Amino acid sequence: MPRHHQKKSSAPGGSQRQLRVGEQVRHAMADILAQGNVHDADLEGHIITVPEVRMSPDLKLATVYVMPLGGRDTEIVIAALERNKKFLRGEVARRVNLKFAPDIRFRVDERFDEAERIEKLLRTPAVQKDLEQDPHSDREEEQ
Repeated sequence: MPRHHQKKSSAPGGSQRQLRVGEQVRHAMADILAQGNVHDADLEGHIITVPEVRMSPDLKLATVYVMPLGGRDTEIVIAALERNKKFLRGEVARRVNLKFAPDIRFRVDERFDEAERIEKLLRTPAVQKDLEQDPHSDREEEQ
């Protein structure tokens, strides 16, 4: 029987350790990109935000969610980050004290698009009509 049992984390972002390390990697990655340490022609004209980093349970894989300012040229930016993955991994390893330097993969952060979709939905006439209903009419119907 194994001595160590891994618990399944019920938290949506993982365990406290995953969240803490993910935040450290996020800060390191944001600093590297903000300082312009990555010398790539495709990245020079872009300001890139790093809203989230998710770590695997063993902390050996970091999924870095990025979004170029304005949301344009996402494919170009992701491709440039993938080309410079080795350099970025080394820089993160120098800045974050971990036993193993995590492998890095980049994904486009879709939350901004989803928030905009919800905002447009809330502004539709049908939803506005529901929001403008008299709150006392619900009480009268219940009685």
